[in-house]
Amino acid sequence: MANYLIIGASSGIGKRVSELLAESGHQVFGTYYKHEIHSENLKLHALNVLDENISLDFLPETLAGVIYCPGSINLRPFERIKPIDFINDYGLQVVGAIKIIQGVISKLKKCENAAIVLFSTFAVQTGLPYHSQVSASKGAIEGLTKALAAEYAPSIRVNCIAPSLTDSPLAASLLKSDLKRETNAQRHPLKRIGTTEDIANMVEFLLSSKASWITGQIMHVDGGISTLKI
Repeated sequence: MANYLIIGASSGIGKRVSELLAESGHQVFGTYYKHEIHSENLKLHALNVLDENISLDFLPETLAGVIYCPGSINLRPFERIKPIDFINDYGLQVVGAIKIIQGVISKLKKCENAAIVLFSTFAVQTGLPYHSQVSASKGAIEGLTKALAAEYAPSIRVNCIAPSLTDSPLAASLLKSDLKRETNAQRHPLKRIGTTEDIANMVEFLLSSKASWITGQIMHVDGGISTLKI
């Protein structure tokens, strides 16, 4: 049994990852901002990553992995986005991750095959209209992933998952009608929207010993949309 920290464990991808790890007998220490849940092998704690000072005193001495799930999807024309909006996104998706990783790095160093999993989006490498706000922050996450992977090798592996549109509360506004859901599904070579299960399975793999020779990678779990045109 290993100890894992999941930031944003109460909904969407974070919730499904928590469930998978708990089902495998691991101890999950999760955080929530708005939605509190309770389940076996999951200890949930309130945490706002935007707070200037955050406390991680609830964690044990060693951690096998940390997964940082908080994010936002704000799709607007570039000219309508204020600079403060970019700053706010960066604070949530990049600075928040930095705070957490710096707060637990000593705990990760005490565990063999420790791993960090972050999240980007396929739009960083593909380039899509109206995605400047999210792509700017997630592009920084991809750079952070590779820099940390180099700095902490070989003791801690650091990887990033870059999904396409996934059926989760975060993407609810983009999938709020059958027409939107079908239109978005047809944009993908595999002709469906991603599920939290799809992404959580990749997280679980990257945390495991099966991925012990994988670090510094941006894993595209996106139904083929970033590389295929059919």
